[in-house]
Amino acid sequence: MLDQITPFSQLAIVLILCAVVGAVFVRLRQPLLLTYLVVGIALGPAGLALVEAHSSLEVLAQLGVTVLLFIVGLKLDLRHVRHLGPVAVATGLGQLTFTIVLGFAIMLALGRSWLEALYVAVALTFSSTIIIVKLLSDKRELDSLHGRIAVGFLVVQDLAVVAAMMVMSALAQDGGEGGLAVGGSLAARVAAAVVLVFVVMRWVLPRVLAVMARQQELLLLFAVAWGVSLAAVGDWAGFSKEAGAFLAGFTLASTPYRDAMSARLTSLRDFLLLFFFIELGAGLELATLGDELVPAAVLSLFVLVGNPLIVMAIMGHMGYRKRTGFLAGLTVAQISEFSIVFVAMGIGMGHVDRGALGLTTLVGMVTITASTYMILYAHPLYERVAPWLTWLERGDPFREREADADQPASAEAEVIVFGLGRYGSRVLARLHAAGVRTLGVDFDPELVRRAGDARGPVRFGDAEDDDLVESLPLRGARWVVSSLPTWEANRALLHALRGAGYGGRVAVAVRDAVDEAALTSADVQLVFRPFVDAADHAAEAVLRSLADDAPAVRPEA
Repeated sequence: MLDQITPFSQLAIVLILCAVVGAVFVRLRQPLLLTYLVVGIALGPAGLALVEAHSSLEVLAQLGVTVLLFIVGLKLDLRHVRHLGPVAVATGLGQLTFTIVLGFAIMLALGRSWLEALYVAVALTFSSTIIIVKLLSDKRELDSLHGRIAVGFLVVQDLAVVAAMMVMSALAQDGGEGGLAVGGSLAARVAAAVVLVFVVMRWVLPRVLAVMARQQELLLLFAVAWGVSLAAVGDWAGFSKEAGAFLAGFTLASTPYRDAMSARLTSLRDFLLLFFFIELGAGLELATLGDELVPAAVLSLFVLVGNPLIVMAIMGHMGYRKRTGFLAGLTVAQISEFSIVFVAMGIGMGHVDRGALGLTTLVGMVTITASTYMILYAHPLYERVAPWLTWLERGDPFREREADADQPASAEAEVIVFGLGRYGSRVLARLHAAGVRTLGVDFDPELVRRAGDARGPVRFGDAEDDDLVESLPLRGARWVVSSLPTWEANRALLHALRGAGYGGRVAVAVRDAVDEAALTSADVQLVFRPFVDAADHAAEAVLRSLADDAPAVRPEA
């Protein structure tokens, strides 16, 4: 049957099924990356055998990986790298080290060769930046303390995956040379690449981009051409195509056109990655996948439980509270598309066979599916496991409490505001300016420092911590205002307020109608709807303007 279907017809089948299955996965709140893998396996020899790998599909797949690495480099601005906090670097490097060592030991215990064990162990360290940023953005936690820490160590992982690709590519070309010779050759090529990148970024690209940016379509074409060209040069120089594509993006990361190129390339990346995962799924055999079920279950459990514990232990040692470590740790409870790309690269170099790729793919499918729900429901999950996480927290989590060290004891306050993001800090500032005695509370040290005396007294603390709520001057407070982002957090705050004997009124800002209904039934006196209220206010302003500008109606003769 397969020989009667043309490559173009195969492409049509793939796209239709991806759209249909993708709609189901979106309803299940799963990333589309899983859609591509499932469709590829279903249509390949492991399933219906309707699609086979061919040269055109392979080229599109390689182009997808190239654009993926190009965008990673494009977003790696040098200024961002310089401002990575010590916790992001320490957590990122610590998680990489522990996961590789423990993953390598597990693979050897499963009877795998040392090289296959090394490849899979390294693959287990990478988390999907795309998925995590999307999930945190949807939950409005990208600017939270744990969100910023997570994004920081994801940058460290992105740098590590490129370094790993370069090292493995160098090993593939050692030709029987010793490790010292291979290391020297790699160091020399890296030094040459650094010099070349500096020259290109300083004197060549600014002039070229000034011409290309005159037309948006031309700028997009140049970005793709530049990425593919340096990927080809990287492959020729022994760095690998992936490392070359990353360097191409990195050379453009400090230019003013970075955001425009990134925005236009993101959709192209998602479309082209479809072909990489379709080709990957089509190349896997059912027997190969079946042989890897037990090892995949063991490694999936390690990633889902072990990786978060590693991050929580490191952050706890550095002085962060167990809640912050837990929320940040969940973001590494998965492997990423880079993991699969990395092992697929090893197959091309002859280092590992398709069994390792099948194992990594299964682990990816399990961990991405499970971790997506773990991140989405992180707060209620934390409530259940918090009693067993005390050993991961220092007796005094000094790093998070240092923001409160210089604050004076809380004076009497008429209004206490929980959550000092953009909305909460604005409410606090307006009340303070009107002469109301206020107190602001947030568990993000940076927001507490930023608030300072300009918005009145502030306290560092977690609204879900009963002891913290009890320590606040609730006796004289007439209102508690919450701008916490989730129903779970607000429910915990209401419970803590009742436990502390608070008898005043409560106002809460909500994001959607479901939370509004839940809070109204929980005896909340005022419910603010920031987005709806702001939209209504804007519409009323436009309507008033239209009414003022309307010409007078002349009476008919």
